[in-house]
Amino acid sequence: MNKTSKTTILLLIIATIIGSFSCKNKAPIINPIINTDSLGLIPLPQMVDLKKGGFVFTKETHFVFNDEADSRILKYLQDNFSINKVILKDKENNSEYGSVIFTKITADSLNNEAYFIDIDNNNIRIKAISDEGFYRALTTLKQLLPYNKSQVTLDTLPAISIFDQAQFAWRGAHLDVCRHFFEKDSVLKYIDLMAKHKMNVFHWHLTEDQGWRIEIKKYPKLTTIGSIRKETIIAKNFDPYIGDGKEYGGFYTQEEIKEVVAYAADRFITVVPEIEMPGHSVAALTAYPELSCSDGPFEVLTKWGVSENIYCAGNDSVFIFLQNVIDEVLELFPSKYIHIGGDEAPKTAWEHCDKCQARIKSEGLENEHELQSYFITRMEKYINSKGRQIIGWDEILEGGLAPNASVMSWRGESGGIDAANQEHYVVMTPGSPCYFDHYQSKEVENEPLAIGGYNSLKAVYEYNPIPKELPKDKHKYILGSQANVWTEYIPTYQQLEYMVYPRLCALSEALWTGENKPGFDDFNIRLRIHEHRLITWKVNYRELDKMKK
Repeated sequence: MNKTSKTTILLLIIATIIGSFSCKNKAPIINPIINTDSLGLIPLPQMVDLKKGGFVFTKETHFVFNDEADSRILKYLQDNFSINKVILKDKENNSEYGSVIFTKITADSLNNEAYFIDIDNNNIRIKAISDEGFYRALTTLKQLLPYNKSQVTLDTLPAISIFDQAQFAWRGAHLDVCRHFFEKDSVLKYIDLMAKHKMNVFHWHLTEDQGWRIEIKKYPKLTTIGSIRKETIIAKNFDPYIGDGKEYGGFYTQEEIKEVVAYAADRFITVVPEIEMPGHSVAALTAYPELSCSDGPFEVLTKWGVSENIYCAGNDSVFIFLQNVIDEVLELFPSKYIHIGGDEAPKTAWEHCDKCQARIKSEGLENEHELQSYFITRMEKYINSKGRQIIGWDEILEGGLAPNASVMSWRGESGGIDAANQEHYVVMTPGSPCYFDHYQSKEVENEPLAIGGYNSLKAVYEYNPIPKELPKDKHKYILGSQANVWTEYIPTYQQLEYMVYPRLCALSEALWTGENKPGFDDFNIRLRIHEHRLITWKVNYRELDKMKK
């Protein structure tokens, strides 16, 4: 029996089962079979079966809901389809000729983003576990339409059956706005492009040595002073140092942040803020030098790298300050996780600080590494008391991991493996291949200046966040992965898109389709079709003819 026939039979079985779903039914465990058919779908659904015929959208096409329609789904339909009528129908009458019919189902063995699409000559039927599933289904449906139209008016969709759900729960894209600042509208476009690729976590790096980017009303000097540096280093002119002599700054007001968070939520994307501690804090120390071990003075850094000036761990006023900052952050961000950084915090200042040494003695700590663990654990307890959880870079493992912390493993995968073996949740984001500020080609002379490294499109596509050496019973602690984009050498949004795309297309399939992805060659064929969508969306992507395998 050939692959397509197997797919058809399995789809018929699934269709029979889901047709009778009730709140008590469970879906079968499905081993997806993929038939790509070069439709240009990215990320590729778990199962695709192309049939004969198609459904024609007209001005009379109705969107039929058996339950109350979520406002986010209606907004998507309004923005992407020419809607004349939305109908809320009785559950006993769930068919309407020439309509798009939405039905919620219950299936404990499927995750929250699971959906089914069935298109024939008469109807489009979409079944999903949740409104998030409906949104992911509509994202796929839109990719089946002509890529050069912003709204559907009169187009034919192929007759097709699709089953789909996400392989990994955390499919993220990070953005550092501290080294270089990107205006709110650019951030919104960044999020919108994430949604088009079914990514669901936006990690927003908001505080750094080179600039504090979030308004905190209780501490206005964080933005009036901490958001501005006197100049920026030119290229990699560290020794001798050469700056551009131009003042640089920017920050987001709390109203702008609320708008970004709401915009992301409309697309079922969670925004996770990063507020760095105890290191990468020179911008904050410039504004409030009393929070340091030496009382300053300091200036917002104009060059890249790691500073020995960090928050004083022996000073209780530091924890009061950070708790007050976190209080305002929690009001702005409803996310389960708050990222507290924890990376690249040299201990030199603590070693020579009387207050820090007294803290080590009074708390019975062994050394400055355990002092960092004390610092992180103390902040974790406060954040936990507010009903949230912390996540930090893998350095938070040093000196002992805070009890409820999750880890973002960036220095390879070893930190993530250690954390998972300790039954802590992990996001795998190793520099290779997940750092999109690295070069996309070995021919660096033909590329914009980057921090270094080389992460090819193929390496990104082939990445699996679950390490081979991790015991199977610990796989459940790997939440997923994300692309990290540090912006020391990315001064404009145009260059940002160039560094991110099409590599994020590859990562989206690695994390959504996971072990069922068909291989890089198949992806490349579909990417050639998807390239036209990137053009339509006005993405400054790296042209595919330039990409190296």
